[in-house]
Amino acid sequence: MSLSSRRRRISTALAVAVLGLFVGGCGSGDGGSDSVRTVNGQVYDLSPEQATRVHADKVDAIAALVPQSIRDRGTLIVTGAATSAPPLRFHATDDRTIVGSEVDFATLFADILGLKVDLRAADWAQNFVKVDSGEVDAFISNVTVTEERKEKYDFATYRLDNLALEVPNAATWTYTDRKSLAGKKIGVQSGTNQEQVLVSWNDANVAAGLPKIDITYYQQSTDYYLALASGRLDGLLGPNPAARYHSATAGQTKVVATFSGAGDALQAEIGVLTRKDNGLIGAFQKAVQYAIDHGTYQKVIDRWGLKSEVVAQSRINPPGLPKQKP
Repeated sequence: MSLSSRRRRISTALAVAVLGLFVGGCGSGDGGSDSVRTVNGQVYDLSPEQATRVHADKVDAIAALVPQSIRDRGTLIVTGAATSAPPLRFHATDDRTIVGSEVDFATLFADILGLKVDLRAADWAQNFVKVDSGEVDAFISNVTVTEERKEKYDFATYRLDNLALEVPNAATWTYTDRKSLAGKKIGVQSGTNQEQVLVSWNDANVAAGLPKIDITYYQQSTDYYLALASGRLDGLLGPNPAARYHSATAGQTKVVATFSGAGDALQAEIGVLTRKDNGLIGAFQKAVQYAIDHGTYQKVIDRWGLKSEVVAQSRINPPGLPKQKP
């Protein structure tokens, strides 16, 4: 078995185990093997079939905006993170099928564009490479709009980007602001906007004469959740939907603070990412806005418990996380 296969099996096993712990603890007992009812009544479908996935009809006027070469092909090739966490993008109970909110959004937008979605997966950094090379049409996987990324890519936004600080239930320290993290060991995924935010907080703390934040990097969700549960981390800074899902289902951690994914500068947004000026972003923006206006967008939001991430308008290349200072 390859290393990537072992990692997927571990990730799926952990997700199922976490859900089992929750069901046993809460006694809902009506979710079956493929879904679980969480504290707030939210049901997450972990099955590969995804029978209740949201679909939409083709909208001819929007589909006509897609470049002819893609229309002729008939598929929309979408890449995303291979190792993300529920409810965003993760492996179903068959350990093969990629499911989650980001898959649903990709499928919905493809439907409106009159295309069949062709889902791919890669490590985070490699997804950008695939877009650069033209191997894929879009990167749809909780990608934050940043000023640096906008130099090479176009965005059509479809969700707010909120981060969460997740800590063990047994944590005895209190979070007030970034200064509370001085001297703490905080986990983060490398190459992400949450890393950039955490580094900026550390720089500000050090400039104020405070101890450094011990920033610890992870790529696999199983690794950082195990480190958090075992007390090897004081906290984890990551996407708010994943933190809320994990804390609610595993019962080992709690979310103590939420932040914009652009730090203190502005409210960050998540967007469909395409190679700059490849002719697709206008079609995507129209597709997202159509989904918002006609209710299918809200159905995906509701299906995955993302009500705090809702946007009313899809924007092309809005202000993003500021570039890091040299």
